[in-house]
Amino acid sequence: MTNLPFIHQLLKHPMSGPEIERRSFELIDQEAPDRRGFSSDQWEVVRRMIHTTGDMNLAESVRFSLDAIESGIAALRRGAAIYTDSNMIRSGLSLARLRNVNGDYSVERIACHVADADIAREASDKGLPRSLFAIRKAQAQLDGGIAVFGNAPVALLELNRMIVEDGIRPALVIAMPVGFVHVIESKEEVASLGVPFIGIEGRRGGSPLAVATLHALCTLAMRK
Repeated sequence: MTNLPFIHQLLKHPMSGPEIERRSFELIDQEAPDRRGFSSDQWEVVRRMIHTTGDMNLAESVRFSLDAIESGIAALRRGAAIYTDSNMIRSGLSLARLRNVNGDYSVERIACHVADADIAREASDKGLPRSLFAIRKAQAQLDGGIAVFGNAPVALLELNRMIVEDGIRPALVIAMPVGFVHVIESKEEVASLGVPFIGIEGRRGGSPLAVATLHALCTLAMRK
């Protein structure tokens, strides 16, 4: 092998982690100079999502309700409860970012019940996904809270039912479950219910995108 490993280029021209992130955002902006029709605040969210995936085409599938950004920022500033459909999202959310918006945020303000023993038993007894019973357990936190979905379309469907039948009104729904069964239906339904939401059309989604969305809202909340 005659060529030096590429890491030597970085060591010769060092860039810190924050510098690499800034440069990444610059490159994303250069590839989408028109911001695909998004407002500046919406683009902050979309750009963070693109940065997470490396997929410029993702922008074509991101959808916002008109009040999503404003409602999400207001909820973060008042320290609204956060419900996540997976412990991966719960672990991925930065408490430091959340506390920069509201110092009262703690691990206890971010709920995920999908791995609770009582939820596992009930799901096994009834032959239904754990995510269904997990979100039911969090019902009291969902009214006025932020509901974050990156995995479980069944949980999003149950939230949709709560909105229609129980009068639950989340401050923001991040609707990004991923997969092939009930995924598209869950997203289309929540978009029709008049609640603030940020979603991804189609089958795409996942925990990293859901986390990136909430982190981008934290950035906006600190800036405004």
